Amino acid sequence: MSNLPGSDVGLLARLLQFAVRGYQLFLSPYIGWSCRYQPTCSAYMMEALARHGAIKGGWMGFKRIMRCHPWGGHGYDPVPGCGCEQNKAPSEDHNPRITALSSCK
Repeated sequence: MSNLPGSDVGLLARLLQFAVRGYQLFLSPYIGWSCRYQPTCSAYMMEALARHGAIKGGWMGFKRIMRCHPWGGHGYDPVPGCGCEQNKAPSEDHNPRITALSSCK
């Protein structure tokens, strides 16, 4: 099994991605650019489904869409990652080179 995001996406997640892609191609151009976040809500949903699957990714995308309104937040809001701690400063007993080369599992 590969460690790439979206490499083991289930059938339900693929169907949801297909629906989101349909929205991006056919409805979004007519609705206009109204998303308050970066990446857009549809791009967020696609990535969340690819990283976390249909249930968790779908729930994350749904919550994001519910936050996208004039009284909600705005700005950069990426999909939470796979839980890697790569951005932490290495402690003294760890080799920083090894820490930087570690990958998500």
